[in-house]
Amino acid sequence: MAGLRAPIVLTAGAVAAAVSGQLLRGDAARVIDSFSIDSRTLRRGDLFIAIRGDRFDGAAFAAKSLEAGASGVMLARDASPSASELPAVPGTVVLEVENTTDALQALGHHVRRESGSRVTAITGSAGKTTTKEVEAEFLSARFSVYRNRGNFNNHIGLPLSLLELRARPEAAVVELGMNHPGEIARLVALAEPDVRVWTNVGDAHLGFFSSPDAIAEAKAEIFEGARRDTVLVANADDARVMTRVPRFEGRVLTFGTTGDADVKATRIEQLGVDGTSAHIRTPAGEGEITIRLIGLGNLSNVLAAATVAHVHDIPLREVVARAGSLRASKHRGEIVRLREGITLVDDSYNSSPSALIRVLDAIGRDRTHPRKVAVLGEMLELGAFARALHVECAHVAVAAGVSRIIAVGGEPAAALAAAAHDAGLSPGAAVHVPTSVEAATLAVSTIAPGDLVLVKGSRGIGTDLVVDRLKAEWS
Repeated sequence: MAGLRAPIVLTAGAVAAAVSGQLLRGDAARVIDSFSIDSRTLRRGDLFIAIRGDRFDGAAFAAKSLEAGASGVMLARDASPSASELPAVPGTVVLEVENTTDALQALGHHVRRESGSRVTAITGSAGKTTTKEVEAEFLSARFSVYRNRGNFNNHIGLPLSLLELRARPEAAVVELGMNHPGEIARLVALAEPDVRVWTNVGDAHLGFFSSPDAIAEAKAEIFEGARRDTVLVANADDARVMTRVPRFEGRVLTFGTTGDADVKATRIEQLGVDGTSAHIRTPAGEGEITIRLIGLGNLSNVLAAATVAHVHDIPLREVVARAGSLRASKHRGEIVRLREGITLVDDSYNSSPSALIRVLDAIGRDRTHPRKVAVLGEMLELGAFARALHVECAHVAVAAGVSRIIAVGGEPAAALAAAAHDAGLSPGAAVHVPTSVEAATLAVSTIAPGDLVLVKGSRGIGTDLVVDRLKAEWS
């Protein structure tokens, strides 16, 4: 089995060969155990790859990295300072390449191929990280598993993640992010996934596209490079996904709650902030499943992960058992029980209209708290659609029984607060503030014992500050 094979050993010479580079200084036999693109977090022994960005050039930190204990540096040929200008630190290596970003990607791709790991890659407008974490949990019932950290899902983060496959895990689960056409295609080419998961098409990053259909076309790049034995796991409940599925050249398995999905949930009971229970049917059998993740969006994520588990021949009983112990990741629908009966739904990591509507639907089903309060950060990257989508979410919030709203951010957030009044909230029950610092102060004075409090917003708005303040005041 792959997990029992010796790890991949990368020497300076092997790295140079894999990236079509040149070893200018040092011993070709020097073993490279780890990598860094950030001199601020560099650990002793890391090979520092001097990435050139829009606002910085990593080459400016190459000398500092060598002095801090890096095993060596990788520089572009036209870097300034040049390789010849770097201090000669005994035992270190200096590699030169045409382009450091391309070299990082080539090295990640090389390790992915050498690893022999069975790779699953996930794309979608929402739920990628949760689906990744749940899949890794299910697959770990039988396999050694690697999952990429956090949201290391772009043209830099993904190859860094693929470098971790040097340990040759039997299975790897990675997510693929994008906000422009062509990005998924490049990431798929790097990861060469054996199993590809398409969770949904939503309105995240809509400001970069002309329509949700344009987003769907960009996500459909997940199909590229598939072989006949490549598996696609697709959301049967999403029409934009399923319209494009016939273009996939490999094997298709579907998940969902409607139609003839291969992995299907029926008899669904939503339990508000306590999660969801359902009957699950798979090609390998049926069973009852209960998850403690909030909302139908998370049920969909679990179904996607259960489908991948089926592909890997994980018994359904293992899936059901592990599903019951799942817990939300930090700031991603995390349920925090505060004192005096206050329940905090911390979904502050990110937000989009479709994701917000799903969580509002879930808290609307709660019957155990006398009052619902929502701190809603502006949802970014929506372009010309921003105002209308914020207004729509305001109406959904009021319909879900939210009686106090604190909207945080710019004009779209102000429009959300105004629309909440139009939808029936009493004067003063929906307030707009520009910053999360102000929102935190207001939230502390607004909530009362027994409240259910939702905090959700785009990362750029920083609504996690509100969460931290509420915890400090009510823990």
